[in-house]
Amino acid sequence: MTDLSPSQRTWKIFKRNKIAVAGLALIIITLLVAILGYLIMPDSTPKANNMIIQLSIKKPGSEFMILRLRKDEPVDTVNIFTKMLFGQPSFYREIPITGYRFTKDSVFVNEYIGAEDKPEKKAYKLPHAKHGPSAAIIRKKFILGTDIYGRDLLSRLILGTRVSLAVGLMSVIISMLLGVTIGAIAGYFGGWIDAALSWLMNILWALPALLLVIAISFALGKGLWQIFIAVGLSMWVEVARLVRGQVLSLKQVEYIEAARALGFNNTRIITRHILPNIIGPILVLASSNFASAILLEAGLSFLGFGAQPPMPTWGSMIKEHYGYIVMDSAYLAVIPGLAIMFLVYAFNLVTVGLRDAFDIKSQSTRF
Repeated sequence: MTDLSPSQRTWKIFKRNKIAVAGLALIIITLLVAILGYLIMPDSTPKANNMIIQLSIKKPGSEFMILRLRKDEPVDTVNIFTKMLFGQPSFYREIPITGYRFTKDSVFVNEYIGAEDKPEKKAYKLPHAKHGPSAAIIRKKFILGTDIYGRDLLSRLILGTRVSLAVGLMSVIISMLLGVTIGAIAGYFGGWIDAALSWLMNILWALPALLLVIAISFALGKGLWQIFIAVGLSMWVEVARLVRGQVLSLKQVEYIEAARALGFNNTRIITRHILPNIIGPILVLASSNFASAILLEAGLSFLGFGAQPPMPTWGSMIKEHYGYIVMDSAYLAVIPGLAIMFLVYAFNLVTVGLRDAFDIKSQSTRF
């Protein structure tokens, strides 16, 4: 193991922790799902917002016959990259039916209204009826069922994955940039600079994270980008406190004194000689903050401060359906809740694995 570089040694130790590796695998799978997005969603319309009100709150695995009628207004076909990012507007208006009969250029259907209502007989002009029923009639299966607006729950869950990971990533980047910069400056220069920055950190540290995020959200307004900034600004203090402590312990060691004696400027000493040696604790905290950001975003969305409808988020999905927990449709709120739980748990497992791999001692004594 002596021939291995520090990064190779860290990875080798991390791989021994099978549970942490399983958590990393779950994160990678979730990331792939988020990137592919609309390409793998049953409902690839923008924001997975294709409503079929008649199919409201249908159980997982429900399957229905759908009549597709071409929309009158023109709909452009987007390229695969645009579809992956923003979705493809639907070419059709979808009507659930229980039966149909073709006659020349028309189709007579029994339109599904509800489980307790009799189907309504209707006729529609169908210029392409000559191509047979397969051109207009499809069978659609809802693997996880539908929500209160008749939207595919699986599609909205997948798109919610993208929102949660995006909030986590952007928030961690913002908090790391602010926290590392402020913490390094406070720890390295000391004196009144350290006192002033430490006072600011202690004030913000005393505020509950969720209340701080809500306050910032009020100032910035509602929206996804506002959540990125609000969550990021609420988490930099922990990073700054960690970096400050690490820099205080390192700035007096011999190789830093040697760098000063060689005439290196402060910026080079901090960026080239101090920060690379504390990357381990920073990565561990970044992984932990990623999980915290996901939880904060879910809480904000539940309270109505997150991404605004119809953009699906796991927190907003719970908010829309938490009243059904005491009914026979608890899965509407439980499924996104489980998604939050498993993803946060995966990041926590990776955090523990990184802590052991970088040999960062916890406060508890090991025996």
